[in-house]
Amino acid sequence: MGPAVCAGFPSPADDFLEEALGLPRWLVPNPPATFLWRVSGSSVIGAGIHDGDIVIVDRSAEPAHDDIVLAIVEGVASLKRYRINGNRATLSFDSPDLPATPIEDIAEATIWGVVTTSLRLHRPLVRGRR
Repeated sequence: MGPAVCAGFPSPADDFLEEALGLPRWLVPNPPATFLWRVSGSSVIGAGIHDGDIVIVDRSAEPAHDDIVLAIVEGVASLKRYRINGNRATLSFDSPDLPATPIEDIAEATIWGVVTTSLRLHRPLVRGRR
């Protein structure tokens, strides 16, 4: 297959393309192990993470007590609060109304990464709208 061909008007910015836009190192210290995920739902709203937010997840970070982690629970990616109670690790929703579950009591659970940052994107203001 040959190189791609432009099927429209060339962009004046094409002369200035160098590399993909990257996030700053202070925000993402380990880029090869870091992923962005869009949040769906409100199970960790107590941590200030809302539906529609973007979370930065570092796969190389070891979870510590009280971290928010991305866990794969029975095949489903889910944000959970990671806690250590004595010598037992638990995953829970960040809500006092929902129970914590010891990881060993879950048929399939894997800690995929640690949430290092959450970002809330606001819809930009549009001229003429209030």
